Amino acid sequence: MLKRILSYVILIHALLITASAQEIVTGLRSNSIIINNKKSLNEFKDLTVPDTLGLPFFDDFSGHSIYPDSKKWIDNFVFINNTYSDKQITEGIATFDALDNSGKMYADANSTGFKADQLTSKPINLSYNASDNVFLSFFYQAGGLSDPPEANDSLTLQFYSPGDQKWNSVWKSEGSLDQRFKPAIIRIDNNRYLQKGFQFRFVNYASLSADLSDPSMVGNCDIWNIDYVLLNKNRNAGDTIFPDVAYTLPLRSLLKSHEAMPWKQFRQVYLQEMASAFPVHYRNNDTITRNVTRNFEIFDVYKNSQATSFSAGATNIGPLTSVDYNANLIYTFNTTFKDSALFRITASLKTDNFDPKGNDTLIYYQVFKNYFAFDDGTSEGGYGVNGLGSRNAMVAYRFVSSMPDTLRAVRICFNDSYLDANKRDFDLMVWDNNNGVPGNVLYTRESVTVEQGSMINGFYNYTIPEGLLINGTFYVGWRQRSESFLNVGYDVNTPNEGKQLYWLNGEWRQSEVPGSIMIRPVVGGPLLITSINDTHIKNTKLKYIWPNPAMDFINIDQGDSNLLGTSYITISDLNGRQLINIPFSERVDISSLHEGMYILVISTNGLPVGYNRLIKIR
Repeated sequence: MLKRILSYVILIHALLITASAQEIVTGLRSNSIIINNKKSLNEFKDLTVPDTLGLPFFDDFSGHSIYPDSKKWIDNFVFINNTYSDKQITEGIATFDALDNSGKMYADANSTGFKADQLTSKPINLSYNASDNVFLSFFYQAGGLSDPPEANDSLTLQFYSPGDQKWNSVWKSEGSLDQRFKPAIIRIDNNRYLQKGFQFRFVNYASLSADLSDPSMVGNCDIWNIDYVLLNKNRNAGDTIFPDVAYTLPLRSLLKSHEAMPWKQFRQVYLQEMASAFPVHYRNNDTITRNVTRNFEIFDVYKNSQATSFSAGATNIGPLTSVDYNANLIYTFNTTFKDSALFRITASLKTDNFDPKGNDTLIYYQVFKNYFAFDDGTSEGGYGVNGLGSRNAMVAYRFVSSMPDTLRAVRICFNDSYLDANKRDFDLMVWDNNNGVPGNVLYTRESVTVEQGSMINGFYNYTIPEGLLINGTFYVGWRQRSESFLNVGYDVNTPNEGKQLYWLNGEWRQSEVPGSIMIRPVVGGPLLITSINDTHIKNTKLKYIWPNPAMDFINIDQGDSNLLGTSYITISDLNGRQLINIPFSERVDISSLHEGMYILVISTNGLPVGYNRLIKIR
């Protein structure tokens, strides 16, 4: 519920004379990662033929998909991620919230209570005796790094009885502000469940805030996270520990202050910007000391070659111990490409053969394109300034250009809002620096409308057609035109370190929320689609493709265009070499491509009509 105050997620700070004006962080109304992947329900169901599984049943949600493993689960309502908590048992958690499997808020969401997400196992062969000691265990957390459930909200576990074909509730946890992951273990000894075709499911019962006076502040709520689900025989009531050494938190940028930045800018300051350590976080979940070897690799995706690799050696880890380790990094990102670069960073643990292996490897993509980013691209909440006296309030984020450059656009991730209440105007702003706060206004574009972006993670490009010369410290942000909440994406996992400011009552102040608003300045030359000098496609339409990055297949949204018949799809590398040329299809197999960036062009009667950049990953 949004009325609960969580110190690092929902922070309300009274300001100066006008006590009602305040910074606010609220929950999301939609999940842009799910929306932009657009994995259809039919596609998911095709993968979930109701086989009967055997024991053990185990899932720690460490796969690299945002959806539950269809080999184990029959629905896809929960969000698989590693960003909604920082206390997970292993990397990867299943998040239950008020958003459905399309990434939107449930249509029947209300303030009195409604059934929200559920996660249902496939049928399992549980033809055992009570003496076989069958137990189901899992870890659960209320809230995590997002809105915690209140006392009248709950996470419920239900068992399915194949004989009478009924679901029965067997366990329940009510809302709490306790942020620990807690273990739960339930013995299954009733004959109605000890049958072939048994299933279990988790159900989240949620409720919106009762205060709907500003619908733009109503967002995702009543978050639960679960991890480490294990159903097996020959267990006991104290058997909640799994003998596993695993990574916990995700990899982060190997830059000191940016998640992403322009390649030419990085090369100007690489000595100051390149990190000297490779930070990783792992845990021994076993009750005995374990030995692991830590290995690292950096791979140049565009060149399709290894840039560097090294081992940090073997070490012993005490039982039930978490480790925050900084591996010494003697490397600086470098490549032969001039305008952009992409590196795949891999950290892996070599553990005992009996360890689950999915949680022993982490992958992160270090991006160097044409924009600066402090956020990690994933929004866990919504930020804004709200209340009496907040008309003309301003928000600014500090960036530094290490060389004379041209600001071409500002990308902002605006959240979807309840009843579309976020569809309002604001003024786009750029300032120079005045002793650590925004100074003179360098650029303003008045009455810009809030838009949800179609690019990955929901960013929308607000272009500056004539470009704006920048050098040194500058600020990008907005001025709001009303006292209503302007709901901007908020990344709770990347601290703003004093670079985020807001203006009220004639004074600039440092933001007191610990995360980062999702705003990114785009710099460099005119916004061409690629470094390839292809004048034929400069004026064509950007075509939406998903997922992007992609592994084996992409989908293409043709929009209002009729692209069947004489239309073709061409995919070329950055050197202009044609690798795929096929008749137009809304689904394209790209499994033959190596990792890297490509240009997709759609042509009709020999003339280009659409394009996009495509990133292929493995």
